Amino acid sequence: MILAGDVGGTHTRLAFFKKGKLVGAERKFPSRSYPNLEAIVQEFLASENHVPKRACFGIAGPVREGVCKATNLPWIVDAEHLGHQLKIAHVHLLNDLEANAYGIRALQPDSFSFIQHGVPHQRGNQALISAGTGLGEACLYWDGNSHRPFACEGGHVDFAPRNEEEFALFLYLKERFPHVSYERVVSGPGLQSIYAFLVETNRKPPAPLTNPDAQTIAEWGRGNQDPTCAYALDWFISLYGAAAGNLALKFLALGGCYLGGGIVPHLVDRMRSGGFINSFCDKGRFRDLLASIPIWVILNDNTALLGAALFGEQHEH
Repeated sequence: MILAGDVGGTHTRLAFFKKGKLVGAERKFPSRSYPNLEAIVQEFLASENHVPKRACFGIAGPVREGVCKATNLPWIVDAEHLGHQLKIAHVHLLNDLEANAYGIRALQPDSFSFIQHGVPHQRGNQALISAGTGLGEACLYWDGNSHRPFACEGGHVDFAPRNEEEFALFLYLKERFPHVSYERVVSGPGLQSIYAFLVETNRKPPAPLTNPDAQTIAEWGRGNQDPTCAYALDWFISLYGAAAGNLALKFLALGGCYLGGGIVPHLVDRMRSGGFINSFCDKGRFRDLLASIPIWVILNDNTALLGAALFGEQHEH
């Protein structure tokens, strides 16, 4: 029995797995309502009859020597301390995108939707990028026989403006943050920042709603209920494509690029309409290479949870 967790800046999901299969029900907790991960796990275990000997958690942040300082939470998670506190013999920590990458191999074909077909069945590395509360990235290295996931923190590289409007957006964000990374524009908070920039600089009129959150902007934009929300959403999608294309080039991801997170499954049709693909491929002399890369959207929002469970089963020590 494996206790698996997907720890994000907004929600923490926990569930038990056995031989890759969910046992019982998954539970979701609001991460910021708890002082640490131990408190969430203790509450979950108190409501269950299972006593796990192994646990694995995918966490949004870099993992170093079994310790993770969460990027978008005021938490430091230590695997050894967590195991001692919870009386669990073996505890593993993974970056959340690394956990997603492990979970991909267990998904069924109907868990994916194509954005770009590219050249099918190319051998080579694969890339994974996921916008949610933050922006995560990972690679699946092709060793000649199979894909081996590894983590990175590419979502925090410098935001690279591509035109005058994006330079203006960069300067707007630079006044608010000491470092403007891609996560500042390609994430839920990033979508809010794009909308705020458009309204506060008088480039677009505000929507008939005060300070809309990212979900509202996405919903109103997707349904074309408000022109400013629609403009912000399409710009966000274009920036997402640029970031994904950069990642595909860095890893030479001829084997394909996966898009994860809770935002993109609701935007598949809009992303296919051109803005994402144009930005993904718009890399000068490498346009044709990027056009050959398949791009999939992951539709299963439990991929990281499943990946954590599979990693925990395969790595007992």
